[in-house]
Amino acid sequence: MKHLPENIQGVLFDLDGTLLDSAADLYAALVTLCEEEGAPKPAYAPVREVVSRGSRAILQCGFPDHDEPARLALVPRYLELYQDVMAHQTRAFDGVDDLLALIEARGMRWGIVTNKPAFLTDELVQQIGWAERASAVVSGDTLPVKKPDPAPVLLACEQAGLEPSRCLFVGDDRRDVQAGAAAGLYTVAASWGYLDGGDPHQWHADLVLDDPAQLTALLQRGPVLA
Repeated sequence: MKHLPENIQGVLFDLDGTLLDSAADLYAALVTLCEEEGAPKPAYAPVREVVSRGSRAILQCGFPDHDEPARLALVPRYLELYQDVMAHQTRAFDGVDDLLALIEARGMRWGIVTNKPAFLTDELVQQIGWAERASAVVSGDTLPVKKPDPAPVLLACEQAGLEPSRCLFVGDDRRDVQAGAAAGLYTVAASWGYLDGGDPHQWHADLVLDDPAQLTALLQRGPVLA
């Protein structure tokens, strides 16, 4: 384990699979689309595993026999269906609420860097009740590039007034670790998330944690920022 930075200013998070367990709603939208298209309903487990890779990967689970252009043509309808249900079953992972409260109580800031489109990100963050609390929200189409490019992470640091070297980036996908590291942040792999079938211990993160409570415990040991 690499030591945490001194005097941490803040923590940036991936959204789906890190802060929020959103797989059930993403799956529900896929099932509805399969019904509309006359395709068999896919199993839940493979869909949950690829949630962090976004709609294209999810649609591949539901329409494995379609070629890429055919699946891309289904994306707008899938996102429309998902928007209708995206806060029905989605909840913060156990321990996330305590983690965010601890970050705020200690004078640190937190933000979100996701590859989710902004029109979905902003609505979901609002419905969850975090819109007024997050110091930065950067979505997959905020910039011309997305994770694993470091630019969205650096933009979030700028929005939140954070120095990258004094900030953590937490995510459940290899691309989160790559983006955070390239931006100069301390990287935490969230093994409680979806992981895309990968082993987070192989991602070269500075730290791998099994649940949000472990990060809460680590941050409690640090100094309170003025």
